[in-house]
Amino acid sequence: MKSQHYTFELTSNLSDLKALNEHLVAFGGNIGMTDLCISEVNICLDELFTNIVLYGFNDDLEHKIKFSLKVEDNLLITIMEDDGVPFNPLKKKAVKLPENVDDAQIGGLGIHITKELVDKISYERKGDLNILTIKKSIPINENLSQ
Repeated sequence: MKSQHYTFELTSNLSDLKALNEHLVAFGGNIGMTDLCISEVNICLDELFTNIVLYGFNDDLEHKIKFSLKVEDNLLITIMEDDGVPFNPLKKKAVKLPENVDDAQIGGLGIHITKELVDKISYERKGDLNILTIKKSIPINENLSQ
């Protein structure tokens, strides 16, 4: 498969979650990602985007969150950039998973779920930007990617 690249920006508003999903579905469909893979990546990006919007800014201004999606040799590389407060989700203490649903507490599982669904996740602070990179091996529907 040849390299594919796609970028877009969203505002720091939860109403942009629908647009995030639409961008991912369009990109995934264009390159032939399976529906399951699109759903898994959507869960991760939804979780990360929501965390940025809810906890990433110390003001009420509108901020831009940039997404870059690139496929190289069946590896989806997604880079998210925001100008929020420095936050490395990889340093967040691992949550203890509940023994049953009744014991589950709200919050804290999004980063854990993301780590489970992707092959690699990395963070860097560059100037005033948080840069989060996730990599996921993706099965490609060969009938669509030709």
